[in-house]
Amino acid sequence: MSTSEAQFAVARREMLEIIALHVQAVSAHIGKSALAEPVMAALGSIPRHEFVPEPLRQFAYLDQPLPIGSGKTIAQPFIVALMTDLLDLQTDDQVLEVGTGLGYQAAILARLAEQVYSIEIIEELSRDAEYRLGKLDFGNVELRIGDGSSGWSEHAPFDKIIVTAAPELIPIGLLQQLRPGGRMVIPAGLADAQQLMLVEKDQYGSLHTQEILAVRFSPLVLVH
Repeated sequence: MSTSEAQFAVARREMLEIIALHVQAVSAHIGKSALAEPVMAALGSIPRHEFVPEPLRQFAYLDQPLPIGSGKTIAQPFIVALMTDLLDLQTDDQVLEVGTGLGYQAAILARLAEQVYSIEIIEELSRDAEYRLGKLDFGNVELRIGDGSSGWSEHAPFDKIIVTAAPELIPIGLLQQLRPGGRMVIPAGLADAQQLMLVEKDQYGSLHTQEILAVRFSPLVLVH
């Protein structure tokens, strides 16, 4: 039996409740007991089930990652919410995303920022994301197929950068493309010791990093 839009809406509200509880549970680590209202509103308004493979749609609002093909996953909703919140997005922000997947995180970003540039190294995923984002009329997302570790120089610098796969070390190219006053959220580290990092560049270009939470992401694929 297929799931109706009304059932998806109920599941989405339940997802938000679970995220809120998860935030409270890790509040000591992340420094807050609730995420910003615009972030939660974005997650509450965007149909996550449109960004997972058809056979998994009934599981779309569980607070867990799901496989999306090509050995990749769509991130756990709590992690999507937390990473988005850490960016502190403004309505005029130009945002770079590394790791489009099927486009869910890009959709969240697009709801909160002016323009999103998203890079995906796996062509099949990028083409699929383009279809899904287009179907939902997200016209402020531009996609590119390639190695995201070197950024997207034509549109740099960026106000915010988010990376949804984990390098062992934060790529220098991305740090260089972050605007003074900007923020980057990125998981980094060895596979069994990754940390979600917040990187801030001050107005003088100095970098400040903060470990937020232990996480587990797919490794960032680099083209040599």
